[in-house]
Amino acid sequence: MRKTIVTLYLSLWAVWAAAQPRFTSNTEEYRFGQVEWKHPVTAQYDITNTGDQPLVLTGVEPDCACTATQWTRTPIAPGEKGTMSVTFDAEALGHFNKWVAVSTNTDPELVYLRLTGQVVRKITDFTHSHPYLIGQIRIDREELDFPDVHHGEHPVMRLGVANLSGQPYEPVLMHLPSYLEAKAEPAILQEGEQGVISLTLLSEKLADLGLTQSSVYLSRFAGDKVGEDNELPVSVVLLPDFSALTAAEKAAAPSIGLSAQRLDLSEALARKSKARQDIVVTNNGRSPLVISKLQVFHPAVGVRMKKNVLQPGESAALRITVHKKHIGKRRRPLRLLMITNDPAQPKVTIEIKH
Repeated sequence: MRKTIVTLYLSLWAVWAAAQPRFTSNTEEYRFGQVEWKHPVTAQYDITNTGDQPLVLTGVEPDCACTATQWTRTPIAPGEKGTMSVTFDAEALGHFNKWVAVSTNTDPELVYLRLTGQVVRKITDFTHSHPYLIGQIRIDREELDFPDVHHGEHPVMRLGVANLSGQPYEPVLMHLPSYLEAKAEPAILQEGEQGVISLTLLSEKLADLGLTQSSVYLSRFAGDKVGEDNELPVSVVLLPDFSALTAAEKAAAPSIGLSAQRLDLSEALARKSKARQDIVVTNNGRSPLVISKLQVFHPAVGVRMKKNVLQPGESAALRITVHKKHIGKRRRPLRLLMITNDPAQPKVTIEIKH
């Protein structure tokens, strides 16, 4: 009898241990590099729940009074992402090394992230703050992504630009689509100066729900032409609005479930020219699940699903294929997007490691 009780206890403990949220950050140390004195800078962390229970961030505490914090307050579902930002005020000159304690519902409950850099009167090294080089111009991001937008919203994204060209430079984005507006401040950058291009999304000009992709091109000098070397991909995801649903309607809604939301095809692609894997999609809700959009962010990814409407309790296979020859030299992330009528998950993103 005692042996049976011990075995049952160990089995329950193993189930409990396996069913846990897991906090995974895109980086454990955010390196600012040089920071201009009295100009606050913000570290943006992408938080992924790599466990199999909802992840809750209950608090973010810096180790000094010189930072401001924001974080995702709602539970992060397994496989989904949240964000956390920490703003450093740069009031004191010199090197800094700060820690931020993140309280979670994981085990252990505290996760520590680090901020490092140097506050200077004038920035001379843009390697860390603007890591991407286009010609003799450095920028702080290589993709322009508006991930969760509703109709009528006008979110603003800022692209940091630094001039290393040795002559005055006018930051211009060429081939802007009709749903984007751009303004550079200042309009002219002298050698060694930095500025910002603010991009405003006009969501009412988007034609449809789901993913809209295009490209803009950063001019490197007056009269520059467009090409792969100065291309910046633009991605916008327009979501359906379920805010008007009643509690009863939400209770009777469909609920999407997936056998996996992260695929690792790197080993197969190291040996073969293409790799594929199936994901099982299940409707765990009480009404038909409609997958209105099934889209890819990258031409290397192909998808196939025989039906886009699943009745309650019904499942279907989603086949994902990656062609190695289309991945390209820049090796951008491979993702798949699904837009559904599940009010709890109108957007489902599947990440593919290659």
